[in-house]
Amino acid sequence: MPASNLTTFELRMLEIARALATKPRLLMLDEAMTGLNPTETRQMLTIIRELRDNGGITIFMIEHNMRAIMEISDRIMVLHQGMKIADGKPEEIGRNVEVIEAYLGETYVRS
Repeated sequence: MPASNLTTFELRMLEIARALATKPRLLMLDEAMTGLNPTETRQMLTIIRELRDNGGITIFMIEHNMRAIMEISDRIMVLHQGMKIADGKPEEIGRNVEVIEAYLGETYVRS
């Protein structure tokens, strides 16, 4: 089947398969969750976990789906307007006021 006939999720899988064909030790994913529905996002997270945990591959992700990134990451670095504003474990990032202000707004911090 031509790639032009694939769904967004299938295209992401094809992209990952092509990258894995090179037998990488480091896999860099840029916005792998964009355009995926919640079921597809869960499937993608399962695949990424499998690669990380059993494939011996380090995963470096750039992602705006904060729920997904918080669920799968061991360490998170947050950039805002090109500057690093936080770096740490997901639980630390989730409590970081500067991250919350940058991505959720000051109103969220005050509530």
